[in-house]
Amino acid sequence: MTTQRRRVTGHAGAELAVVDFGGTGPGILLLHGMMGRATTWHSTARWLTRLGHVVGYDARGHGLSDAPQGPYDRAAHVADAVAVTEALGLAPAVVIGHSMGALTAWQLAGARPDLVRAVVIGDMAAVVPDVQDKWAAWLNDWPAPFTSLAEVREYFASDHFGAYRIGDHPERAHPAEGDYFVEVFREEADGYRPLARPGPVLACRQHWNGRDHTRELDAVRCPALVVAGEHSYFPAAGSRRMSERLPHGSFAQIPGAGHVVHFDDPQAWRSAVEPFVAEVLSR
Repeated sequence: MTTQRRRVTGHAGAELAVVDFGGTGPGILLLHGMMGRATTWHSTARWLTRLGHVVGYDARGHGLSDAPQGPYDRAAHVADAVAVTEALGLAPAVVIGHSMGALTAWQLAGARPDLVRAVVIGDMAAVVPDVQDKWAAWLNDWPAPFTSLAEVREYFASDHFGAYRIGDHPERAHPAEGDYFVEVFREEADGYRPLARPGPVLACRQHWNGRDHTRELDAVRCPALVVAGEHSYFPAAGSRRMSERLPHGSFAQIPGAGHVVHFDDPQAWRSAVEPFVAEVLSR
């Protein structure tokens, strides 16, 4: 798979780092979650390029995109998705999001149905608990800078959340998170630090933390697949109820997976998502 790097001007002039994964045909837009970046979609994009033209981008404050003083509200994130979709001619696109990116996906579908053919909502709750303080404490507790990528992988593959767990599930480690976080660190003079700094991350999160996004979910009229991890801190039962609210909703659960479902079990993720996308694009 050959990728191309681009820059697209998003909301309020923020420059967004875009990864064009290739493929031809209908547009497929990938939206990563908190702390992530477009390259975390690499394994998913590899098989999606057989179905269409696949593009991802680093959200504002993340990866190689600009980290302006603001805004970081939901409207800015949706406007960025609009900018990339229009700039690369992806509409009407299948929009696949994980966590924060899944929220952007369904808000985009509700606000701009002309741009969205279908959505995949990867492990995101419509009603988000207020855990901003726990997130701030968790980020502050990281032993950064890390001395090596191996240390990054080891730390995030362990039960690093500890007392900062935000859900009701028993404490457990999800080793694949080590591979996920290796993607979002870079080497600096003093060691390895995250591409996304705590300030912009928390600024993004404060606009969906402790809020009910059901009204925006109810605005979605296109086909939608809700995918949940069995052991995510967002309970799978809530994700199933989300799918039942959607007029063209369906649901899939990834057994044994935590929040980062596409890393915890890439094959099960593919088995759930690929037939949905293929069926939507065949219409």
